[in-house]
Amino acid sequence: MSAKVSDYILQRLREWDVEYVFAYPGDGINGLLAAWGRAGDRPRFIQARHEEMAALAAVGYAKFSGRVGVCAATSGPGAIHLLNGLYDAKLDHVPVVAIVGQTDRSAMGGSYQQEVDLLSLFKDVAGEYCQMVTVPEQLPNVLDRAVRTAYARRTVTAVILPNDVQDLDYEPPSHAFKMVPSSLGMAHSAPVPADEDLRRAAAVLNAGERVAVLVGQGARNARPHVEELAERLGAGVAKALLGKDVLPDTLPYVTGAIGLLGTRASYELMRDCDTLLSIGSSFPYTQFLPEFDQARAVQIDIDPFMVGLRYPFEVNLVGDAAATLERLMPLLVRKEDRSWQRTVCENTERWWEVMERRAAVSADPVNPEYAVHTLDHLLPDDAIICADSGSAANWYARHLRMRGTMRGSLSGTLATMGPGVPYAIGAKFAHPDRPVIAVVGDGAMQMNGLAEMITVAKYWQEWADPRLVVCVLDNRDLNQVTWEMRALQGAPQFLPSQELPPVPYADFAAAIGLRGFQAVEKDAVAPAWEAALASDRPCVLEIRTDPAVPPIPPHATWDQIESAAEAVLRGDSDRAAVVKQGLKAKLQDFLPGGKSPHRKDS
Repeated sequence: MSAKVSDYILQRLREWDVEYVFAYPGDGINGLLAAWGRAGDRPRFIQARHEEMAALAAVGYAKFSGRVGVCAATSGPGAIHLLNGLYDAKLDHVPVVAIVGQTDRSAMGGSYQQEVDLLSLFKDVAGEYCQMVTVPEQLPNVLDRAVRTAYARRTVTAVILPNDVQDLDYEPPSHAFKMVPSSLGMAHSAPVPADEDLRRAAAVLNAGERVAVLVGQGARNARPHVEELAERLGAGVAKALLGKDVLPDTLPYVTGAIGLLGTRASYELMRDCDTLLSIGSSFPYTQFLPEFDQARAVQIDIDPFMVGLRYPFEVNLVGDAAATLERLMPLLVRKEDRSWQRTVCENTERWWEVMERRAAVSADPVNPEYAVHTLDHLLPDDAIICADSGSAANWYARHLRMRGTMRGSLSGTLATMGPGVPYAIGAKFAHPDRPVIAVVGDGAMQMNGLAEMITVAKYWQEWADPRLVVCVLDNRDLNQVTWEMRALQGAPQFLPSQELPPVPYADFAAAIGLRGFQAVEKDAVAPAWEAALASDRPCVLEIRTDPAVPPIPPHATWDQIESAAEAVLRGDSDRAAVVKQGLKAKLQDFLPGGKSPHRKDS
């Protein structure tokens, strides 16, 4: 029996060392599903509850494995459902290939059931490479280019397969006119800038007295080089959220996250520096970077399309972070004056003291900062942490310190709601021998996390380390938006949009064969975390948290605090607790501590 196009697609994926395809079935990919049966489920078909979750799991897998993530869906609605997860991959520069079905070629243009113009639909999200296979001879070229482009451009690509094409006999391209042969393999290179550009960058960095470094996920392969550079230049290092796991927070000069969810120490680092070096980061919020006339600046990025953004950089270096720093290092002169770095270390130490105090602030029933801060002390050194969007991301950014071989990520640029659990699933398939923790809000859990716990229940027994802990911060409020309304709009909480119904999350986990733990008071939080991290199977840890604890930004102005106060005075449903908790939390920033000799008046 001759191989079908669908058989060949799966064979070629195996030849690209693709182990998993995160997907949901449908008649638009019936040919592929039949081929999966003939192939003995290789690569593995990992069944999500929803196509968006399949795409997000593929993103999580790609982020934590360094390999291409592959997802598949049926035509029409299935393909449409993939889009949000695919945009998450595109905006965070993650390699993902989407394989989608389409109606038969004979029905195209006939307003047929589930017929959608997929080439137009995917034109933006898979703009680097999106092709429809209409004859077998287009393979393997189309699939090879999709995989290779996803890797090379760190982006999304798409292959569209009409249903009838999937069942055609496979015919390779012949040695003939208008046939396009192909080959396997992805060449790896480490581009470096020109010597003259390196000398110019070194001159800027050597002239600086107060050097600040900002690292993003593009610096992940350059950890020892960044550490050596920081030591040589006496610099402080801040981290964009996607680069949270680039450097351990145990290094005293690492100030933690930057931005709205970041630390005061990172804010002070940028506020007071005279030189900025950005490595592998496209952090977009310029208001958290130095004033435009304040600092001379150098950027290192592997993507020429991303250089020169965000700040008026004096020197732009296009190259691999590690290879570029290796070439740059011999040109840098060690700074003997360490007063700047000492100030950075002191500010950072004070910030962690403030975090400790803020976590200890009493709340009703549990302070969410305490819930996450308690995890910080219990995390295994090889843990993988996924955070969801919303107020949970604040506490992940500020209270969890990276150390050892820890990895962590969230939806950075798209900041979509609901990736916490599917990311964790992708992480477990990437590293089945490591513990994975997802910190999610109750809004995200209700949106799609509960359904994806069914996926966890379906697959967990094949993971070498069964620990997957989903911590639900249950405050029964879409809290991040509530606080944004208060601080930015001066508007009170609008209950019809913000209030969430109660859900027994832990009981749900137990009902589907997993473990469920609850903490509804402060004294129960640490024992609950310990039980969850020692569990013999995945679990949901439900912590009942206080929605009145504010995610105060590191640069909070009195105008914003005043706006929040005005909102509650106008009749916010939780006004008394909001005022009380906001003042208690903010006061922790003003308790006695060292003052930077380089600080400007705020």
